[in-house]
Amino acid sequence: MRNIQTKLLLASAIVSVGLTGVASAADLPARTYSKAPPIVQAAYDWSGFYIGINGGGGISRLDWFADGFGDEGRHNASGGTVGGQIGYRWQLMSSWVFGLEAQGNWADLKGSNASLQFPGQVNQTEIQSFGLFTGQIGYAWDRTLFYVKGGGAVTDNRFTAVSTLPPLVGVDFARDSRWGATVGAGVEYAFAPNWSAGFEYDHLFMGNRNVVSPTGFLIVDHIKEDVDLFTVRVNYKFGGPWAPIY
Repeated sequence: MRNIQTKLLLASAIVSVGLTGVASAADLPARTYSKAPPIVQAAYDWSGFYIGINGGGGISRLDWFADGFGDEGRHNASGGTVGGQIGYRWQLMSSWVFGLEAQGNWADLKGSNASLQFPGQVNQTEIQSFGLFTGQIGYAWDRTLFYVKGGGAVTDNRFTAVSTLPPLVGVDFARDSRWGATVGAGVEYAFAPNWSAGFEYDHLFMGNRNVVSPTGFLIVDHIKEDVDLFTVRVNYKFGGPWAPIY
């Protein structure tokens, strides 16, 4: 009989402890779940300083008009160019890219035509170098950047008159550095960390200038100049190539 009472007391104690545990668990606050962190995608960042080289070709249209005589004709000056550029870009609002750039090129754009006013005279033009100072606005799809640009341009020109008929037999020349404006567009692709390559087109509006030989042999000519440039570019960007986009 005593054993039965002992067992009943032990069972009663176990049940009491169990009920107490259940009640305590019921009093605990509900488990909270934290939101998973957003997925971070690594995207190419176009921000930073860059330096590069470029090369290609160009064609310039030149109209010569002799003061007091009339139209001397026109010709195209074409050839190759090679040079470099340096700039800085800011990538804002995820995809919009803004930049500033300075470019300097050696050039060898040459052309000539027979003067329509002076028999035996050939007018020659050589664009020997040029510079561009521009701002850029672009839109990036990760590693691909499309942009437009505009600003100032300067060209260094040599104009030559070669005459084979008396009394103006001889060769004379004049140098001309002129400022104008430029607009252009390009596309660039980041093919490796910090490295990108692209293609660019630029049009230079160099205006109409009076050109006079220092010796006085050349009659004052009003020479109008426009240039189209087509270049391939390779740039190296300083700084990290990646930025997180949420």
